[in-house]
Amino acid sequence: MPSPSTTPASKAKETRLFLFLVVCLFPLLSVAIVGGYGFLIWILQIFTGPPGPPG
Repeated sequence: MPSPSTTPASKAKETRLFLFLVVCLFPLLSVAIVGGYGFLIWILQIFTGPPGPPG
């Protein structure tokens, strides 16, 4: 008797979850993280000025 984690329905569910993670979630998270970091740098430069020596 197969274990519950190796049933065809379970494998199909796992495959759908993997595809969702790879196609949707990870790209969205990476764009959000990079965009958030860029936004943070932009806001910091508004208050502190650009990097480098003054003048």
